[in-house]
Amino acid sequence: MGLFDRLGRVVRANLNDLVSKAEDPEKVLEQAVIDMQEDLVQLRQAVARSIAEQKRSEQQYNQNQSEANKWEQRAKLALSKGDETLAREALTRKKSFAETAAVLKQQLEQQTSTVDQLKRNLVALESKISEAKTKKNMLQARAKAAKANEQLQSTLSNIGTSSAMSAFERMEQKVLEQEAKSQAVGELAGNGLEEQFRMLEGGSDVDDELALLKAQVQGEAKALPGPVTDKALPQSTSSQSSTSSNSVVDAELEDLRRQIDNL
Repeated sequence: MGLFDRLGRVVRANLNDLVSKAEDPEKVLEQAVIDMQEDLVQLRQAVARSIAEQKRSEQQYNQNQSEANKWEQRAKLALSKGDETLAREALTRKKSFAETAAVLKQQLEQQTSTVDQLKRNLVALESKISEAKTKKNMLQARAKAAKANEQLQSTLSNIGTSSAMSAFERMEQKVLEQEAKSQAVGELAGNGLEEQFRMLEGGSDVDDELALLKAQVQGEAKALPGPVTDKALPQSTSSQSSTSSNSVVDAELEDLRRQIDNL
């Protein structure tokens, strides 16, 4: 195989590939219908010309046949008058017109057959064009649906890696982080508040225990001989419950020391 043959085949292959890729089904179908309609117009024109030629041949045939009949009548008239020479001349004219009419008759028969065939082809082409238009509309609708579905599938396949989707994922992660920070801060603040309340509750327990001890000591002091003054036991008031737990504990220890010394 020669180099030019191989090169020509490669060029044709590339051109065919480019043409195939450039073909749009909707446009190609539309153009195909337009081409068929142009063919229909040309066929109609051909049928019209053939019919016109048929009519013209028919007129010529009728004229020549009429002339042949007319000269035949004249030959009969001349022969009836006894003029054989004139009758012979009339028959010669009649023969000429009759031969021309015979040729025109054959031509007319051929033209009639051709016109009939063209008419059948015209009807078949019109039917095909009508069918092609219906099919074209259906195929164009299917092509549009296929194109729309392809675009939708392409969008769905690319949406996971698109910048917009990545932005949504980043913002979602940031919101989760902010919620976690807020929850942690809330828990820390709640723990501090609970600790303060526990301290207050602990202080109240110490005050209650101190009051109980004072009552016990006073009861023991009444049971023992010798006066026990109320000065040895400091009075607990509602204002003392607001002091810190360390001061209450120190005061309790001091009272216990005094009570022991008085025993």
